[in-house]
Amino acid sequence: MSNTASFDGKVALITGASSGIGAATARQFASAGATVVLAARTETALETVASECEAAGGTALAVPTDVVDHTAVDALIDATIKRFDRLDVCVVNAGTGESMDTALEALPIEQFKQVTETNVHGAFYTTRAAIPYLKQHDGSIIFVGSFKGKYPSASTPVYAASKWWLRGFAASVAGRVGPDGVATTLINPSGVTTDFGSQFRERPNKEALDAETTLSATDVADAILFAARQDAPAAVTELDLNRQDIFQRF
Repeated sequence: MSNTASFDGKVALITGASSGIGAATARQFASAGATVVLAARTETALETVASECEAAGGTALAVPTDVVDHTAVDALIDATIKRFDRLDVCVVNAGTGESMDTALEALPIEQFKQVTETNVHGAFYTTRAAIPYLKQHDGSIIFVGSFKGKYPSASTPVYAASKWWLRGFAASVAGRVGPDGVATTLINPSGVTTDFGSQFRERPNKEALDAETTLSATDVADAILFAARQDAPAAVTELDLNRQDIFQRF
């Protein structure tokens, strides 16, 4: 499949689809002809993104889902198959991070649990539920990681650790399901100007980061579609996404 080919007849599921990278990815898939299934906790925002996807020419199904609940994730996949009878692409994007620069001894246990349950448990639950259907159509599973999944982070050690786990998990999933025809990709973006961080931080990324020197959600969405467009047996197993001038900062 070329990098401009459409996704007509394909079904793409995106978690964390109510804003930021997830919403941008959903709109990109819809514009390329895909049917999109949108999952996130906030129903109102999810419905807004679904309407945008349909305005872009796609078909959209919004399924309010908290990925930390494995029964809710199972229900999400069931709703997808019941409605569309297939799943071709699964984008594991839902994630959150703890407050920044908080001493470990002062970090609330609830924050640790929320980050771990969303970024680790949620990724596992989504993968576990989606894989059987991706195998049926030689599909793709794409994990949204982070550059902090490759380097230490003194400011957000729990978030970084969750992304290190995701990196190892994605590589291991590739080893497990690659022979079954499923392409597995991990995408590691550097800072992205989105609402990420709004749960536990004073300022989300869109306020804390300089838009002139960081990536946009659309940049990451473009990389996700690039990975999903690879023809078997080729697969982008890991993609580090940075601005062209990233190394000027070192």
